[in-house]
Amino acid sequence: MKTATLLLFVLLLLTSHQLLAQTLVKGQVKDPDGQPIIGANVMLKGAYDGASTDAAGSFSFKTKSTGTQALVISYLGYITLEKSVNLDQPLAHLALVLKPDYRQLQAVQISAGAFEASDEKRAALLNSRDIVTTAGAAADIMGAINALPGTQKVGEEGKLFVRGGDSYETKTFIDGLPVANPYNASVPDVPARGRFSPFLFSGMAFSSGGYSAEYGQALSSALLLQSQDLAEESQTGISLMSVGASLSRTKRWENTSLAVSGEYTNLQPYMSLVPQRQDWIKMPETKSGSVVFRQKTSATGMFKLYGTYASSDFSLIQDDINAPETPTQINLSNQNLFLNSTYEEVFQEKWTLQTGTTYTYTNLDITAGTTDVNTGTHTWNGKAVVIRDLGHAVTLRTGLETQLSNYDQTYQQDPETETRHGLVKEQNIAGFAEADVYLGSKLVARPGLRFEQSQFLSKHALSPRLALAYQAGKDGQVSFAYGHFYQTPEQDYLKYQQPLTFEKAVHYILNYQRTFGKRTLRVEGYHKQYQNLIRYNAPELQNATQITNGGHGYARGVEFFFRDQETIKKGDYWISYSFLDSKRLYKGYPELARPSFASTHNVNLVYKQMIDPIKTYVGTTFSYTSGRPFHNPNQEGFMQGRTRNYLDLSLNASYLTTVKGHSVILHGSCSNLLGFNNVFGYRYASTPGQDGQFAAQPILPSAKRFALVALLISIND
Repeated sequence: MKTATLLLFVLLLLTSHQLLAQTLVKGQVKDPDGQPIIGANVMLKGAYDGASTDAAGSFSFKTKSTGTQALVISYLGYITLEKSVNLDQPLAHLALVLKPDYRQLQAVQISAGAFEASDEKRAALLNSRDIVTTAGAAADIMGAINALPGTQKVGEEGKLFVRGGDSYETKTFIDGLPVANPYNASVPDVPARGRFSPFLFSGMAFSSGGYSAEYGQALSSALLLQSQDLAEESQTGISLMSVGASLSRTKRWENTSLAVSGEYTNLQPYMSLVPQRQDWIKMPETKSGSVVFRQKTSATGMFKLYGTYASSDFSLIQDDINAPETPTQINLSNQNLFLNSTYEEVFQEKWTLQTGTTYTYTNLDITAGTTDVNTGTHTWNGKAVVIRDLGHAVTLRTGLETQLSNYDQTYQQDPETETRHGLVKEQNIAGFAEADVYLGSKLVARPGLRFEQSQFLSKHALSPRLALAYQAGKDGQVSFAYGHFYQTPEQDYLKYQQPLTFEKAVHYILNYQRTFGKRTLRVEGYHKQYQNLIRYNAPELQNATQITNGGHGYARGVEFFFRDQETIKKGDYWISYSFLDSKRLYKGYPELARPSFASTHNVNLVYKQMIDPIKTYVGTTFSYTSGRPFHNPNQEGFMQGRTRNYLDLSLNASYLTTVKGHSVILHGSCSNLLGFNNVFGYRYASTPGQDGQFAAQPILPSAKRFALVALLISIND
């Protein structure tokens, strides 16, 4: 629920920034022949201050930043210029010259499989504000990504399911480092949310396949999050929500910024007013705090540190289809600590060093009736990447990384039985190399190779990757991607100490993308072949006596995306459609079948509009998902049932104003506004009743709708 507050923060920043400008920065940008460059971006690095050049190549803007800063000048087809400037005095006569960049001629960029969101990308498709203003996403990164093609709506999970892949096949990375637990803890039928605020990040890239050799341990997809640099300004934020409250304080110095925040959420007041399908004993409660430190070490160097701790718990009664007269009480308690630290520096203009480390500790205790399961996980990652520009036609990236993890689980069926113990100690070592090679003005290739070794499995894997992009016409391009992707089986399988190997997927992707003005059209086809998927010899894992890599499968489909930020004044809309054909033989499946999370058709219509006369920003999202498969033991065959189609119409609105010079935003949102009766699947009894039929229990949302009201006050120094 904290994400609604974050949505308000960004809208506030967008409206208040111009009022705080102080120092004038003015000049002209030309090419080596002295001709003005029209439309070049001129901005301060790590800030939102900047402008675009006019017909004469001139620019002018104001900024509150002081001291020595890096001014970044960029334009398509030219080498980005970074110039150190002193902002303690006005700069009214800057003369800047951009040199042509062979690598960027004709705007050839590899796009197969990737949706990117970055202020530095010409064809940015999403940014942080898009995430939090997408109706129905509730300012959750994962929720907003689910409005893009390639994803499937799995409402009872709340996680990312991409192109026929299970949720564990998608990995999240922050500044290039993998995140061990990107979701809040949950139980069956209660959807999880992402742990991180979208406003921690300056850019987001969602790759639904064929991603870079720099990233591994993800069979299907990679969500790449790039953290913010220095905070823009000093301020205090106060938010009051229908589900909790938060307080934050940010302090900005010349080359340093520090932000500290605390948040408390409790759903009891809300759920007491809005009827829930679950029988809650203790409604979800979360206490969390975070710290964000940034230090600019030089004109091109940056040190970042982010830490967060959260503690949550809840308790509820869930019906047991096998024992309707004795429902099960479920208690959950979770603690999560996450630390992320990175350092980046440019040496001698052509060398870039990126290093980082993360540490995650998670403790999850779940009791279900008399059964108690406690799981503790420690995960540490370290990574170093070196980037070298070899002229203007080749950029080489190489890197090494390692991950250490310690998984310790205890399981006790009831107080009278012996406690079972599962322990997994793993070290994964990886190295990669890839290059962007510009083969003329219209063709670029990115060959890559990744090596991984698992100490626990005593196995290693070599992953070739290749991506190509060709400029097709003035505004379009065609891209192709191919690669082998490996992933270590989940720790829930490794703890049984059976001989296993890496799961594997091979990707083939063909993409056409056209960007004209502020419009983007994208069509993509793909084929994904699975090998060595986990399989066991019983319908449920707890009853299995053998676990192997005997599974396999495939996923193939076509996707369409169109976004228009130009036709409607101050309006923005996009349309996405996905067609998926997928089957797999894995887990306890007796035969090759479409998995329960794989819907054939997914459609999302997203619209947003700023209404100036009433100072209100509104958004609406309509989602359609065709029926998902489920296994009905009362019928012949396997996974032969289909749920009803999923429908959702969500709405949000934010009213922006000021009170005594301080920005105030009132926000309201509601999901499933029309109250569609959505069903996520069915759960069946393990034995038939007296009539010979297996009893069924539908899997339903906690409530038809979720509504939120929030008030944010931002006090700037």
